[in-house]
Amino acid sequence: MRRRHLIVFILLLAGCSSEPENFAEATIADLHDRMHRGEVTSEQLVNWYLDRIDTIDTNGPALQSILELNPDALMTARALDEEWRESGPRGPLHGIPVVLKANIDTADSMQTTAGSLALENHRPATDAFLVSRLRDAGAVILAKANLSEWANFRSTRSSSGWSSIGGQTKNPYDIARNPCGSSSGSAVAVAANLTMVAVGTETDGSVVCPSGANGIVGIKPTLGLISRSGIIPIAHSQDTAGPMARSVRDAAILLAAMTGTDADDPASVDLAATPANYTANLAADGLDGKRIGIIRSYYGAGSHPGVDDILATSIGIMQQQGAVVVDNIDIDTEGMSEAEREVLMYEFKTDLKAYLEVSGAPLSSLAEVITFNEENAATVMPIFGQERMLAAQEKGTLDEDAYVTALRDSKRIATDGLNAAMRDNDVDVLLAPTNGPAWLTDHVNGDSFQISSSSYAAVSGYPNITVPAGFVSGLPVGLSFIGSLNSEKMLIEVAYAYEQATAARRAPEL
Repeated sequence: MRRRHLIVFILLLAGCSSEPENFAEATIADLHDRMHRGEVTSEQLVNWYLDRIDTIDTNGPALQSILELNPDALMTARALDEEWRESGPRGPLHGIPVVLKANIDTADSMQTTAGSLALENHRPATDAFLVSRLRDAGAVILAKANLSEWANFRSTRSSSGWSSIGGQTKNPYDIARNPCGSSSGSAVAVAANLTMVAVGTETDGSVVCPSGANGIVGIKPTLGLISRSGIIPIAHSQDTAGPMARSVRDAAILLAAMTGTDADDPASVDLAATPANYTANLAADGLDGKRIGIIRSYYGAGSHPGVDDILATSIGIMQQQGAVVVDNIDIDTEGMSEAEREVLMYEFKTDLKAYLEVSGAPLSSLAEVITFNEENAATVMPIFGQERMLAAQEKGTLDEDAYVTALRDSKRIATDGLNAAMRDNDVDVLLAPTNGPAWLTDHVNGDSFQISSSSYAAVSGYPNITVPAGFVSGLPVGLSFIGSLNSEKMLIEVAYAYEQATAARRAPEL
């Protein structure tokens, strides 16, 4: 009897113990401070995220943002904890879990598939350059994220966030609505606190749109600031990876960790003139004296009163913070979209073949991917086809006049438009809504984009940062801060000051 009472007493004591640790909405600085004090370990952090992924991503609302877990994550976290105890942190991401979009190579047991069954079991022999940088900075590669299959370059009627391997990723603010693509899984994982930070990729809008639609910060950097080697491509003239986080500071830390000159990427920027410490001068008064130009010619301008209200409120807040606002800037981009489409078609065919051959993938060309899709249509194409791939396959080589002309025209129109807008209006930054409220996911008709401002920066190769700005009917809307070439440091300082003044980020209620 006494033994039984003792067991009950022990159980009661266990029940009275403190609540389990909750890392939701934590920041890198918070966690590193606690790691310094010995209060938190990377192993605890990884375990917490793994439990949360199981609870709400695999089960529960089943967000389906994670494509594959890294079976080595816990082992890596333990080793990093031991390293911290013995010699201190190795870098700015020591022990911090990072999720990668599934088109980024990792030389481990995880696959790099772009979400396509055509690349199932593809395991490259080497890390992408940016992944090597993350490991050097002490990051724990936690998982690969779902995405729009082939980074949304398969069909004109696609559903963003759907892949033949991962199914449909859901927006955590309303699971019936779309997370936007193609870095949908990366954005949802960050928004729903399934990871600390994540890496997405963008050709035109695929970092900033899912970030805006899921209430987080996303940075589309200057073309070449982050190496593209080891990433399944769409088009080398526009492709870039970018950091995704719940705060501007965390996104800036992740950006700095990924940058570096890579001899294997001709566009890789010489960082001697580019500050690597993007957080050094972050301050709440970073808007004071800045000249902000408001773009009024973005796609879908004036189409949603809720977005217009958020923009108007944001303008007022920035003026209160000392910014000088120059409104109603119209950027002439006539002909840019048509030229951009031509460029992407040509480059996709050529760049994909180069990647497949170098990485040792099971298929070696776009033509073979198309054939695989046709032969496995029931599982690969149950809801939409491959019209974009078929159109790209019809293109020739990159020395054809049609491609050379389209590339020249698209770059000229975009860069001249942005440069003129900033020069003629004497502004430091251009501003426009990133997105409208998320649309209902529709596997019959496909995506229904309403508002977008991504093409200016995407085609020119200039940087673009989106920051949470507010909500329309409970759905997040972001604002995009667009700057000139290599202006990341200034853009981050402006975006940080806006974030501090608005505190618009609100976690989804899951």
